[in-house]
Amino acid sequence: MRDLYTELMDLIEGEQYFLIHAARQSGKTTLLKALTRQLNAGGKYYALYCSLEAIEEFSDPDRGIPAIVKAVKSALDDYRMPAGFADNADYSDIAGVLKSSFSAYCRGLDKPLVVFFDEADCLSNGTLVTFLRQLRNGYVNRPDIPFIHSAALAGMRNLRDYKAQVRPDSQTLGTASPFNIVTEYISLRNFTRDEVELLYGQHTAETAQVFDPAADAYAFERTQGQPWLVNAIAREAVEKITKNDYAQVITKNHIEGAIQNIILARGTHFDSLIRKLREPRIRKIIAPLITGEEIMDRTTDDYLYARDLGLISEVNGKTEAANPIYAEIIIKALNQGVQDSIENTYKEYCPPRYIKDGKIDMDFLIKDFQNYWRENSEIWKTKYQTELYQYDEAAPHLVLQAFLQRVINSGGRIIREMALGTKRADLCVLYGEYKYPVELKLLHNIRNYADSLNQISGYADKCGSDSGWLVIFDRDADKPWDEKIYTKEEKVNGKRIFVAGC
Repeated sequence: MRDLYTELMDLIEGEQYFLIHAARQSGKTTLLKALTRQLNAGGKYYALYCSLEAIEEFSDPDRGIPAIVKAVKSALDDYRMPAGFADNADYSDIAGVLKSSFSAYCRGLDKPLVVFFDEADCLSNGTLVTFLRQLRNGYVNRPDIPFIHSAALAGMRNLRDYKAQVRPDSQTLGTASPFNIVTEYISLRNFTRDEVELLYGQHTAETAQVFDPAADAYAFERTQGQPWLVNAIAREAVEKITKNDYAQVITKNHIEGAIQNIILARGTHFDSLIRKLREPRIRKIIAPLITGEEIMDRTTDDYLYARDLGLISEVNGKTEAANPIYAEIIIKALNQGVQDSIENTYKEYCPPRYIKDGKIDMDFLIKDFQNYWRENSEIWKTKYQTELYQYDEAAPHLVLQAFLQRVINSGGRIIREMALGTKRADLCVLYGEYKYPVELKLLHNIRNYADSLNQISGYADKCGSDSGWLVIFDRDADKPWDEKIYTKEEKVNGKRIFVAGC
């Protein structure tokens, strides 16, 4: 963090206006508040932290701009800053009241003012444009008229997406674009593998409670260093699972238990992620991610928006869910209604039916799913177009995963490998000591049947299984079900492959 702090201080010293963006709960607010305290303690600047989150509901500048002025005034009071801000504010001057209030206030200060506007991406439409224009007006006239020395806009979105947000409103920003004031874009990154170990090591240094190296590695594997997840998992393992018994070593099993607990609790962090799934522009990216479809242009505003929000990441040129936990949350959020419906309505598909001698009879389970899909696919097509934010193209994958999820809820889990451009979705069902690799494909994505068999054979080998299951969905509404529904066995590279048409 020292390098980041140095970078931020250089921007502040240089009187720059800049933007900090990162996914929700990745440390932005903590960073800004710590920097505010340090700047105020240093005595060279007045520093103010001001959250704009409460302004989200005011898209009309007639309401939004006065609300911003009042939020700044309240924050100044909270930080016990010199009085006088907006004492004579003319709220009828929507286009200038924020700028004039800051100018009048800065004129009376004995030190430069630095302001961190957190949750700035909550602003929208006219409020966003008017806010940024007044910042720009004050910025360009600073040589003659006192104004904010340095300012940062912090949020989940890059500045590019602020622009995209404005465009639909047909408001021309012109050559005096308020976006021109931002000189640097800073994105907070995830923790590295070594940093996760260092962070957990700090707990060990303070309490003597040890994290097993396998626990460190597993926490990083499942979170990919996402800051909130890394901290939440450790807190759950220490406080809830081992109950602050510092003599207990935190193991990989403790980490897995902590992960399942926070997923089931579905706190505000995950609720925020789930709400984003309802946005059409996010669906354009997540639906292909689930099905393995290709996105030809990875420079679109929608793709970059999903990446900036921390929903997806690029690894070795391949786009994946940002981490395995997010992949699980995305699927569970989208197919929960299916799980509930099967639980409440289709009692014949009960989990014990598929468990024999501690193993899953996967052939039997897949055959049952074929019957279920045949009877209900049209129903779920309608459901997915209305209730689940129009994820119809991913419906087969989501419904099958809901069917599988019910079976393993009592003692297993599903590893999901989601990536754009693979033309498939890979799942590995874990139950006890056994692994069941399953590959889902849409028929129109299959160019060569032999290639598909080789793919699932290779995936079975990767999972350490002698068998694999290939499920092929045919979405041709004109084709009879008797042609779509079939099963057969293949032998590929020494692996038994069970092929099921749906």
